[in-house]
Amino acid sequence: MSNNILVTGRFNILHLGHIRLLKFAKELGGKLFVGVESDIKAGSHAYVHEKLRIESLKSNNWVDECFIYNQSIDEIIHKYDINIVVKGKEHENKFNEELEIIKKKNGKLIFSSGESVFSSVDLITKEFSEIDSNTIKIPFDYLERHNFTFEKLHNILSNFSRVKVCVIGDLIMDEYITCQALGMSQEDPTIVVTPIHNTTFIGGAGIVAAHASGLGAEVEFITIVGNDSVKDQALNKLKEYNVKSNLFIDESRPTTLKQRFRSKGKTLLRVSHLHQGPISKELQKEILNTLASKLDNIDLFVFSDFNYGCLPQDLVDEIVKLIKLKKPEIMLVADSQSSSQIGDILRFQDTDLLTPTEREARLALRNTEDGLVVVAQMICERANSKAALVKLGEEGVLLRFRDGSDWKTDQIPALNSAPQDVAGAGDCMLVASSLALTVGANMWEAGLLGSLAAAIQVGRVGNTPITQDEILHELSE
Repeated sequence: MSNNILVTGRFNILHLGHIRLLKFAKELGGKLFVGVESDIKAGSHAYVHEKLRIESLKSNNWVDECFIYNQSIDEIIHKYDINIVVKGKEHENKFNEELEIIKKKNGKLIFSSGESVFSSVDLITKEFSEIDSNTIKIPFDYLERHNFTFEKLHNILSNFSRVKVCVIGDLIMDEYITCQALGMSQEDPTIVVTPIHNTTFIGGAGIVAAHASGLGAEVEFITIVGNDSVKDQALNKLKEYNVKSNLFIDESRPTTLKQRFRSKGKTLLRVSHLHQGPISKELQKEILNTLASKLDNIDLFVFSDFNYGCLPQDLVDEIVKLIKLKKPEIMLVADSQSSSQIGDILRFQDTDLLTPTEREARLALRNTEDGLVVVAQMICERANSKAALVKLGEEGVLLRFRDGSDWKTDQIPALNSAPQDVAGAGDCMLVASSLALTVGANMWEAGLLGSLAAAIQVGRVGNTPITQDEILHELSE
């Protein structure tokens, strides 16, 4: 007689322990039924929606039939005519209500052995965990060299709450899809994975706005979106981060979505849903009119350009012209991220601060030969900018700025010795250093606060808003 085998659980994530359990059950011979505890029955222990939990199980080769249940285990056993119930070894010395029920059917309760027992929630939180402060080292020689203290940095941070910020640029939604690798396809040399958890972050200029809000500023955000569900997700995220949004809908494009399929801490595949064409003249005019009405309530204006079309050159020039004419005291900063050979930081003229990577700076200048200090100064001179923070990745950041008729420079090393995910490091640096300059910090102080914010950000996976408390915590260590 063929066996009808039952395994039940919440299955928040289909992890290795589950897979071994299912394999063990199936190898007993027969039809394997898997019951997934409903969201209602699981209550607060259901960390992942029931539809996602059951989808991952249905894709498993060991499972013959999978269902969501609210009823008692007694009802399930009789409904599916179960004669073998399989549970993990960790349940062997506990009360098991299935035991007496299955005995009456002359069936068996079997405990599998050898599986890895660990929490599904732990798997989620491990990858998207908070920063380990032990990996961040503040360069005290830098503070001594430029004659300022932690107390001064505390005072600077305390003034962020009085800054009114406007961010404009490309909105991006970043989706991290954590997968369980199942092996290689039998048909072709393709890696086969099962998605087990989705985490969505707001990115692009949206996270720049969120970082500013997290650091205590009052923030407005101007961007372009498609008329789709991703737009709604973004709006909800921005509300959650206390960012006032001005979303202009472009029917010709989707809201930019970047999907990353990850396994064992590595990205296997990236899929981008986007349109890179410039927005229409009509939308440019609407944005400019909206901005003009808000100038009185802006202290810091941030261009956050990802070169997907939100900031055509004509619009950039008109915005700079408007600010210089109507309210020149606004702190004006810009960041332009280059994808492949697209992007030019020099198209942002007359700013107080630019924050290119070394690659972006050299690409804009078409200069691969001169030294880094020369390149940084040339960027400032060509863009008529007062200062540049040139991001150097694992080597830290180079500061180059005008001080009267002189030029000054220094380098801050990378402050985090064990980065987990570099996404968002530049965004944090841009926001923290810009806010510091807006409240009266000098470039040395602003550069260190920007570097510290970046160090905190790279200590976790996913670009999530940084907070004042996180920076203050590092300054108290």
